[in-house]
Amino acid sequence: MIELSDDDKKKKTAVLFSVQTQGVTDEENSSSLIELRRLVKTLGLKVAGTVTQRRTKPDPGVLLGPGKLKELAGYTGGTGIVEGFSSKSGNEEYEEMEEDISEDAYNDDATNTSCAEEDVKAGVVVYDGEITPRQLRSLEKATGVEVLDRTGVILDIFSRHAKSREAMIQVEIAKLAYLAPRLRASHIGGDRQGAGIGTRGAGETAHELDKRRIRDRISELKARLVEIRKEQERRRDRRKETCQVSLVGYTNAGKSSIMRKLTGSDVLVEDKLFATLDTRIKTMQPEGFPPVLVSDSVGFIKKLPHDLVASFQSTLDEALAASLLLYVVDVADPAFRSQLAVTREVIKEIGGEKIPGILIMNKSDKLTETELETLRCEFQDGVFMSAHNMDDIAALRGKIYDFFEAGMVKEKIVIPYEKGNILGQLRTRAEIINESYNDKGTEIIFKTFPDTLAWLKKNL
Repeated sequence: MIELSDDDKKKKTAVLFSVQTQGVTDEENSSSLIELRRLVKTLGLKVAGTVTQRRTKPDPGVLLGPGKLKELAGYTGGTGIVEGFSSKSGNEEYEEMEEDISEDAYNDDATNTSCAEEDVKAGVVVYDGEITPRQLRSLEKATGVEVLDRTGVILDIFSRHAKSREAMIQVEIAKLAYLAPRLRASHIGGDRQGAGIGTRGAGETAHELDKRRIRDRISELKARLVEIRKEQERRRDRRKETCQVSLVGYTNAGKSSIMRKLTGSDVLVEDKLFATLDTRIKTMQPEGFPPVLVSDSVGFIKKLPHDLVASFQSTLDEALAASLLLYVVDVADPAFRSQLAVTREVIKEIGGEKIPGILIMNKSDKLTETELETLRCEFQDGVFMSAHNMDDIAALRGKIYDFFEAGMVKEKIVIPYEKGNILGQLRTRAEIINESYNDKGTEIIFKTFPDTLAWLKKNL
């Protein structure tokens, strides 16, 4: 086994910090930090500790007060001092947390570490929010290490998980837009912050050139994206008459696991945030009538930047094209109610709030009977299930077919023998219940959608 050097360990270790402002409850702050820890863990970083401060509003220069800034720098080996720091510890409007928040409260693995116990310092500082270029520069001076905000972490994860050409282009556009105002700010995370793009021309500073090259690159990528989206729209048009179901929900709620079981496909299933960035469309199996297409989509998350939501608009368009949305919730997560609210808000933002939906309370096998009974009373329309239980999957498949069959009509009609080609087409567009023959033609009893029935009567 290869032992990592202290420098390597430092690069793989992060310290988190947040500012809890007025209007944010302890529960909301705790939930957000737990989520940030999972994001950082997805990047492959170990969390050394967490620093939290309650303030009326974040300091415009460094977010934290001087005492908490030094505490944060203690994790990294920095000075905790910024030249020209303007906050006055004697009368500034902030109040430190009455007691430091336990590391265990934010640690999924329930391991307690602190800078006092660890010889290796953290090499990355991560803020649970957005950082301005000025704050980035000041925090890196105070801590002596690279500083990331929540958006930067999410963008890094997106960069690693994007596989399709479209997803990679979307992520690059979002990342370039994020980096542009930060080119000058960071002097530590060189590659990550996009330093040194291109070579300088006459009359241009390096900073001006970098910004121009970024603008040109974004324009080029957007032009490519337009062509990809035109092709996607053509494919969606060809699927308009097909019954479509779209899985939507919070990241890591189990959407891919459910899709895998519904369709028998080999879609990626990982216990990581944003494991899925590309839309996959598969036919539900075993195939029945009507044929149903199932699509998976990028997961949602709190504080997901609007630029990222916009950049994945074409992915979310698959949800808008669906006749039925499956809202997948990880019911074992204590924060699932707020996660469901985030999902519904995003669907509303893209104009899909009127699409019928089924609430899927996934991972219910992790709850006690008492907890299940309580939630069943609260969410009476919810489908409580586990993606690993094939009986639950079969029941969900039945509910999906029931939904589409509710919109079908039953009809009996005679098709003349000379129009046998119509009968052949009808067999692919209807569920044939009974078929018999007489001197006038083929008498069939079938169920189908009103549009198909109108087509049939028009052609008879």
